[in-house]
Amino acid sequence: MNLFELNDNYKTLANRDDLDPTILKDTLDAIKDDRRNKLDNLATWADYLKSEIDFMEDKQRSWKDEITYRKNKLDWIKKYITDVLDDAGIKKITTENHLLSARNFKASTIIDSDKKLPDKFKITETTTKPDKQAIYQALKAGEEVPGAHLKANRNTVIK
Repeated sequence: MNLFELNDNYKTLANRDDLDPTILKDTLDAIKDDRRNKLDNLATWADYLKSEIDFMEDKQRSWKDEITYRKNKLDWIKKYITDVLDDAGIKKITTENHLLSARNFKASTIIDSDKKLPDKFKITETTTKPDKQAIYQALKAGEEVPGAHLKANRNTVIK
């Protein structure tokens, strides 16, 4: 089943982006439909949303890869231009569309091996974070843990 197979009431809801959860719940409650059909339509809508999310995540990865590729290509082209200018001993050149000049920028610090660095060139960072596994075990065993509680996590699997 796809979005086009949804009942008209659900199709209208699926195409609206302005509904907050409270209004959406009230609207769904107002739809006069038997429970099985209502749940089937909602599961179809959920499947459709999941496929949209998967598609967008794939596109996002693809765009991220494309951006990385283009940034690397840009860096390579700029390095090539710099090498050509340096090899020719040219500091500045004007073309029909651009003014190109090779300049020195702040040198980059490259760490070849963290292990070989003397301690005076290292920063020690200490992070403190909750031990969620230990907190869960304690709460599950009935122990009171100030600042934490268990929240029921009930959901539906759609196949």
